[in-house]
Amino acid sequence: MIYMPTHFTVADRANQIALMRAFPFATLASVADGVPAFSHVPLVVEERGGTIVLLGHVAIANPHWRSWSADQHVIAVFHGPNGYVSPRLYSVREAVPTWNYIAVHAQGRLRTVQDSDGKERILKALIDVHDVPYREQWDELGEEFREKMKRGIVGVEIAVERIDGKFKLSQNRPPQDRASVLGAMEAGGAGERALAEWMRRLGIGVA
Repeated sequence: MIYMPTHFTVADRANQIALMRAFPFATLASVADGVPAFSHVPLVVEERGGTIVLLGHVAIANPHWRSWSADQHVIAVFHGPNGYVSPRLYSVREAVPTWNYIAVHAQGRLRTVQDSDGKERILKALIDVHDVPYREQWDELGEEFREKMKRGIVGVEIAVERIDGKFKLSQNRPPQDRASVLGAMEAGGAGERALAEWMRRLGIGVA
């Protein structure tokens, strides 16, 4: 469950997926016997027709995967940029500090991938997204070494059933405050500038 005020909700699938791809290092959460468990993993977003599928892997030594049932329900949380917003930026003095941020929650059913070919496909999907020049090197590694590496992981494939995008970017403030926040974010550090890019992308604070 996620607290989703209407003015912070972004239901547009293209923006949700763009955030997931720009910030692929997700928190993978599940519950077994009433106990929550988490892993932090990079996930590749694949679009298969009208279905979103997330691909990744965890270490075989990670006990998290052993708690998963067949067709396990999980949530993957993708954390976008975030930054502090000072009340000094607002047009009224009666205001309090806040924190702007972007997060996308992808809920769905997880299945483990434990066969060599399936793991190979997942590894190559990750390599092709994050390290294209390494793909040739991986393909040239000896089969014995590659199989040893694959035996150390458990593949993850998540068929996404629901995506919630929470883009808290001062949409609840009046226009002059949004413009002021946008200016402050553009003048800030890397995280703030990333927030500013999303504000401009969504037309928040832009005249």
